[in-house]
Amino acid sequence: MFSNIFTSIITSGQFTAAQFGVVTLVSLLCGIVIAVAYSVKNKCSRSFIVTLILLPAIVELVILLVNGNIGAGVAVAGAFSLVRFRSAPGRGQEITSIFLAMAVGLATGMGYVGVAILFTFVISFINLLLNVLKVGAGNENHRTLKIMVPENLDYEGKFEDIFDKYLSSYTYEEVKTSNMGSLYKLTLSVVTKPGVSTKAFLDDLRTRNGNLDISLGREIDNMETL
Repeated sequence: MFSNIFTSIITSGQFTAAQFGVVTLVSLLCGIVIAVAYSVKNKCSRSFIVTLILLPAIVELVILLVNGNIGAGVAVAGAFSLVRFRSAPGRGQEITSIFLAMAVGLATGMGYVGVAILFTFVISFINLLLNVLKVGAGNENHRTLKIMVPENLDYEGKFEDIFDKYLSSYTYEEVKTSNMGSLYKLTLSVVTKPGVSTKAFLDDLRTRNGNLDISLGREIDNMETL
């Protein structure tokens, strides 16, 4: 019984209307499962969700049409390669979801409906579990601190006592001049201590930098992109 999952419903490259309807319906349902699993704990656009839903069915149709035709298969592969150069760089998880949708489309296009369903639910469940458990997530207290100081202020050693009071750790990432050299902009990667008052921290800093601009926000980087 279980071995039937790994059996194709399409033989010799020929398919009936009923078989076409089954593989297309399975492709769309698998696309919905992939899209729903990705959308949990992830920020995503409506366009990307629609893409994940429809992509398996589109790939499935392509595979059905080129089944057994090597020349057509090469042409289709070339057409798919052009899509890469029309796409903006994406996060690793976005690319993984797209590859999953394509893999499901390949499976259904070759008639392996059971394999497509099983693979969709297994990978989507693992993806959902990793997102819920926040595997690989960074420290939520990790922040980026930016301080503007006047050029006549010797900032070295000026803020360390305040940092020791409110921060668990801090690292100077960048120091650069601003406003025609009349200001220095300090950028630090910091980890705040649990329960500290952000207002009190910024108020103490303002007494040292002449009440110039200070910003404290979540660290934003491109580590999630491939």
